[in-house]
Amino acid sequence: MPLRETPTVPHDVQRPILYRNGSVYSAADPFATAMLVDGDTIAWVGSEHAAESLQDGTMRVVDLKGALIAPGFVDSHVHTTETGLALESIDLSNAESLAQVLQQVEAAAKHVDGMIIGHGWDESRWPERRPPSAAELDAASRGAHVYLARADVHSAVVSGAMSASFGLQRLEGWDSGFVVRQAHTAARTASRDFSDGRRQDLQQAALSHAASQGIVAVAEMAAPHIVPESDLLNLLSLGSNVPEVLPYWGQLVRSEEELQAVLASFDGRLLGLAGDLNVDGSLGSRTASLREPYTDAPHESGSAFLSVEDVAAHLAVTTTAGVQAGFHVIGDAGLDTVLEGLEQVAASNGLEAVRRARHRLEHVEMADDRAIGQLVHFGVTVSAQPAFDALWSGPGALYEQRLGATRYTTMNRFGSMLSAGVPLCLGSDSPVTPLDPWNSVRACVQHGTPNERISARAAFIAHTRAGWRATGSHHPLLGQLVPGAPSSYAVWEIDELMVQTPDSRVQSWSTDPRAGTPLLPALDTGTNPRCLETVHWGKLLYRAPEVGI
Repeated sequence: MPLRETPTVPHDVQRPILYRNGSVYSAADPFATAMLVDGDTIAWVGSEHAAESLQDGTMRVVDLKGALIAPGFVDSHVHTTETGLALESIDLSNAESLAQVLQQVEAAAKHVDGMIIGHGWDESRWPERRPPSAAELDAASRGAHVYLARADVHSAVVSGAMSASFGLQRLEGWDSGFVVRQAHTAARTASRDFSDGRRQDLQQAALSHAASQGIVAVAEMAAPHIVPESDLLNLLSLGSNVPEVLPYWGQLVRSEEELQAVLASFDGRLLGLAGDLNVDGSLGSRTASLREPYTDAPHESGSAFLSVEDVAAHLAVTTTAGVQAGFHVIGDAGLDTVLEGLEQVAASNGLEAVRRARHRLEHVEMADDRAIGQLVHFGVTVSAQPAFDALWSGPGALYEQRLGATRYTTMNRFGSMLSAGVPLCLGSDSPVTPLDPWNSVRACVQHGTPNERISARAAFIAHTRAGWRATGSHHPLLGQLVPGAPSSYAVWEIDELMVQTPDSRVQSWSTDPRAGTPLLPALDTGTNPRCLETVHWGKLLYRAPEVGI
């Protein structure tokens, strides 16, 4: 359903745009059907009748033909270069067996010149319940270098040929081709030996794809163990016609001198020393740090990459400087480490100083009531990934395999966090899960644990306005379509609009306009809304090919 423009003045003249005959998701007017955009600012939202009176010959007039205009999404946790690489490498996320993975490697070996790279495999869904070995990859690839990242990207499998070339078998974390911790870091670094030009091509591809999904900004969670500094600097130099990059760098600092040196390396453009500064690993790779052992590996409790002393030192330096800090933390023991570090810094620097710094944590998949209360107490934002729950929750799935039937139902407590007052923003951790914000909203509404479900409106706000607020350094009206706000939005082709609530005890889906709540696309139709156009600060980032305006 392409949009249609009524020509008034030549295309090469910058002029206001009046969108009409659609729906506008606006807190200023929940019944709005039209919106006027003047350059980088939303000038007006209102009714079709008012738009008729407002329209004049200076405007471009766009007939929405029933489409929805909504604030553009912010993906609060992305790895941009890795996402671009995933878009062109072997996608193993749908492989249903070890044999299928080997078949895909064998097929790739026939046409790939150089290293074979793949991503997304998850042995927890296979009948074999084990990853391929180095010997099996050697046979399938005819002796090529092979690097296949697990779905959580905290481990991988590599071929024997690659291991021999880079001495991986001599490193901690090597196990017959399966690599984790030190061996994985070395393997990943070897597989990403790119030129700056190659990195920028991958980044451009990733950001263009993000724009096609209605995403206007991505929080880049770069870190020294993931990419070199040049990767983030290249990303920040791409220009203005791509989604905005919100840059974080996950490097531990222990002194003011170290902090200032890191900030200077990025010309003062960092939003914080946060993101994937790993306190622990992942559940899938059994490196998330747990209080109790893994159910399917009773002698393992995960990995602690940072101590309380490390966490406290980093937080003390950043809090004193007023710089946002944060960590990657998934397991409950890992979260204990962070919270103890926060307690120490609050005692030394003062609670208000900790709160002013607006520290953030990534993932926080295992938080009990006490931990949630402490997050509120310290004013910490949680950046969560709802697609994790959609992928790995449920009887027999990965969470239950790793944690057992009782513990897995206390994962990803979005409802409890929001009810308690924890600021929540949402992302994908792409390429761990795809850039698909509507799927994230749906995963919140359909959370595997009913008591942790949140409404589509709450999830949408967490994926738009809250993403900007989590950075603490942007226009206060970003993420809203109200007069005076930046013109940052996406246009969506939709099937139906509804008010969607998460409470299974009441009717969950309503089209009654008397609620006075802005309507969102129905997410129970089996298909996602389709992005027709993405605009940020008045600049066009994406337009569907068939949209002739």
